[in-house]
Amino acid sequence: MVGRTVADVERDPIIDTLKHTIGNRTHAAKILGIPIRTLRNKLNAYVQEGVPVPASGAGETA
Repeated sequence: MVGRTVADVERDPIIDTLKHTIGNRTHAAKILGIPIRTLRNKLNAYVQEGVPVPASGAGETA
């Protein structure tokens, strides 16, 4: 964890939770304890950075 930014550290559990919920963003936001809008904003930023994000409602990556 040393040398990683907070954004990098939080990305892994967000993506893992989204995979666990098979892309269900509402359920993932509840599990993570964050508003759905915050989750969507983070996922949009990840997509712009080129990070594979599970598609909404599907187990595949977008």
